[in-house]
Amino acid sequence: MTEDLQKIAAKLKQKNRILIITHQNPDGDTLGSGMGLYYALRKLGKRANVICSDPFPKKFSYLFQEFEEDEFEPDCIVTVDIASPQLLGTYLEHFQDQIDICIDHHRSNTMEADAVYIDSKAAATCEIIYQLVLELGAEISPLMANCLYTGISTDTGCFKFSNTTAETHRIAAELFERGCAYEQINRGLFDTKSKSRIVVEKEVLETMEFYCEHRVAMIVITQEMIRNSQIDTADLDGVAAIPRQIEGVEVGVTMRERLEGGYKVSLRTCQFVDAAAVCAKLGGGGHIRAAGCVVDGPLEQAKKALLDVIVPCFEQ
Repeated sequence: MTEDLQKIAAKLKQKNRILIITHQNPDGDTLGSGMGLYYALRKLGKRANVICSDPFPKKFSYLFQEFEEDEFEPDCIVTVDIASPQLLGTYLEHFQDQIDICIDHHRSNTMEADAVYIDSKAAATCEIIYQLVLELGAEISPLMANCLYTGISTDTGCFKFSNTTAETHRIAAELFERGCAYEQINRGLFDTKSKSRIVVEKEVLETMEFYCEHRVAMIVITQEMIRNSQIDTADLDGVAAIPRQIEGVEVGVTMRERLEGGYKVSLRTCQFVDAAAVCAKLGGGGHIRAAGCVVDGPLEQAKKALLDVIVPCFEQ
């Protein structure tokens, strides 16, 4: 059922051992949300822990400065920024039927929980967590501000994406006043690339193909590229933006080969195509301008499956 934030806060206040789950292949929003809520709960004297199916990326290590892993039998399980059970990941999928509270901003959310709070107008789940922290009555420290700003900044492309709202800027301003190290965060996340990332970008550009009179651009990241470059997979964040940056491209498609087979697809659109609607037809979801899904099969088969859904968008 859908709850309001006051009721979500009330539920959390009644619990003492709270487990926070972030999604697999963790990004800035799920980690910022999870860690922001973690620090707020600790300030209220609660025991809390944050877990993920995958390792926490090194580039977000600044979020964990005061994190202390705590093992306990939870009396409340919270998911943050998780839009579907599949995003729990292989190692945490057993929690699927045990979730007490789901907090998210994806309109395509299919999670089941005792209490659900979804605000699809929020640019990032961290916007929701900011409001929740205020409802909890926890003082926002500079470290908490860093966590929440990270999610907002990454999910808005440093405030460039169309999901950015006036409220997004108002919350960011509040976080600035709470001591957020926004300059260092933005430089690390948006203006710094590893050598491995540059190598992968060079190889990825060579895979680019165009369709629908150059209105669709597609790139592929293979496991061989990842192995040869020895790149930390977290360094691949942002690669999905490359195809959409090309003049005249309406739909940018990034296909990343999975170890278990098939391809993880990231779709980015500019104005006329609903990325979430396209990905929903392939079992995925997300936002109007940014969405994802998984497509099975070898590369050419996976490409065909994608194009069979994308091409009709230009024939209407």
